Amino acid sequence: MNVNSMTAFAREGDEAGPGSLAVEIRSVNHRYLDCQFKLPEALRGLEQALRERLQKGLSRGKVEVLFRWQAQAGTSTGLEINGEQLAALAAAMNQVSEAVPQAAAPSSLDILQWPGVVEGDSEDAEALAARSLALFDRALKTLLDTRAREGDKLAGFIRERLAAVSVEVDAARARMPELLAQQHERMRTRVADLGIEADPERLEAELAIVAQKSDVDEELDRLVAHVQEVGRVLDKGGPCGRRLDFLMQELNREANTLSSKSLATSTTQNAVELKVLIEQMREQIQNLE
Repeated sequence: MNVNSMTAFAREGDEAGPGSLAVEIRSVNHRYLDCQFKLPEALRGLEQALRERLQKGLSRGKVEVLFRWQAQAGTSTGLEINGEQLAALAAAMNQVSEAVPQAAAPSSLDILQWPGVVEGDSEDAEALAARSLALFDRALKTLLDTRAREGDKLAGFIRERLAAVSVEVDAARARMPELLAQQHERMRTRVADLGIEADPERLEAELAIVAQKSDVDEELDRLVAHVQEVGRVLDKGGPCGRRLDFLMQELNREANTLSSKSLATSTTQNAVELKVLIEQMREQIQNLE
């Protein structure tokens, strides 16, 4: 299963039937699935069907759907006035006029644009709805394909940074025995320079305490485990952005601990590089579904 990006764009048009029909779908990153529609009056009844199609294909992202419909010039529109709706609108306008005499009266065009006042031929409306849904399905497939391709690129970027994280962890681990030995030698030298006759057992106990406080094996082991888990999540695919974002927090936590326990500038540099790599991954993960 693919890892999908939340950022994509798709546009499809249909000039085959009477009139020009086009649809655009834009999606960007968002915590949840947020769908917004801009539909011409002739297609407003399709919003629920369009929303259901989006919910089947997407799990996260802010999605904007824009339909454009232009009737063919010179063709009969088959429009009819809905008498009941017009009468109800006229009654409401009279009430407003009595309550607010200074209110401007709507024009005939304003009235015709009111939802439900003008009705089209039912057969033409059904054909337009069918064209619109088929066109939307094509655009949605294009959007999903684009999100999948972008997701593959992001996954590749993340895997490269994971490999770099592993290099830094291995480098820090390889240096630890030498750094601990150097720290012990410095402590022994200081005791000797002070001319103090130290109890060997007490000195060894103090050295053990210092070594324990400076030991970062657990942090390095957890970094390795988190790196492996990120790789596993990417391999599994599907909606995984939130899980990966949580793992980035855990990786950053261990990198901070590694920095705080640093015994040398080399370990500090390892920790800094780890945090840079983790932040780079986190920025890209924000775009994953």
